[in-house]
Amino acid sequence: MGYADQRFDVNLSILFTELPLLERPAAAAAAGFSAVELWWPWTETPTPPQAELDALRKALDDAGTQLVGLNFYAGRLPGPDRGALSLPGAESDRFRANIEVATAFAAATGCRALNALYGNRVDGVDPAVQDELALENLVAAARAAHDIGADLLIEALNGPESPRYPLLSAPSAIEVVDRVDEATGLGNAKFLLDLYHLSMNGEDLGQVIKAYAARTGHVQIADNPGRGAPGTGSLPLERLLDELADAGYAGRVGLEYKPGDRPSAESFDWLPA
Repeated sequence: MGYADQRFDVNLSILFTELPLLERPAAAAAAGFSAVELWWPWTETPTPPQAELDALRKALDDAGTQLVGLNFYAGRLPGPDRGALSLPGAESDRFRANIEVATAFAAATGCRALNALYGNRVDGVDPAVQDELALENLVAAARAAHDIGADLLIEALNGPESPRYPLLSAPSAIEVVDRVDEATGLGNAKFLLDLYHLSMNGEDLGQVIKAYAARTGHVQIADNPGRGAPGTGSLPLERLLDELADAGYAGRVGLEYKPGDRPSAESFDWLPA
């Protein structure tokens, strides 16, 4: 197949960040992308003013870009936070408040994939208590996503960069997917397979693909080491994407890499013309 046959989208929370948020959809379109994804753009609040939500929707529409993936509120990302839904107290409450806002925005933009980052372990709190809270909040998010015809994505991160995040392998994320589906009976919880994070954890990516391609709702890529564009590291990303296609994955692939010292628009030279 090769890169030319992939359905790529660009993550506007890690690429084109040299531009204001509302200018990024047009920049992605100018670079040749018709689909984009986002981490929750308002890191300080799960419930931004409606005018800001409307402005982002307009920017997406005006650029002709389709939002295909959106994170629920996850605290300061990028930064020390990795999620909110398993954190007792105010952050969990913020996640709950965000569910309606995020799903409404997803519905308005036609986005059908919502990523729920789990949340770091907290000193002095029993992990079992955090896991119980996480399941409660994930069930609520899965039901809200189902109401708009969307999938709920569960992502594993990597230990070197996120040592307090509890989902540090593909099986650990799949276990949560199973728990959510069992609790809701809806079947809309899916695995977000990020090849960069899994490679940082030292997993056998070929085996992960064989085992979990059918459970995967979205794929993200960056090269390793460095989290740069394909070709800047040593990951055989083209081969791995071919393996995903051979295993039956036909969804989109999100470009979630750092552009390096150059402008984001110059970081796509690895793609076919």
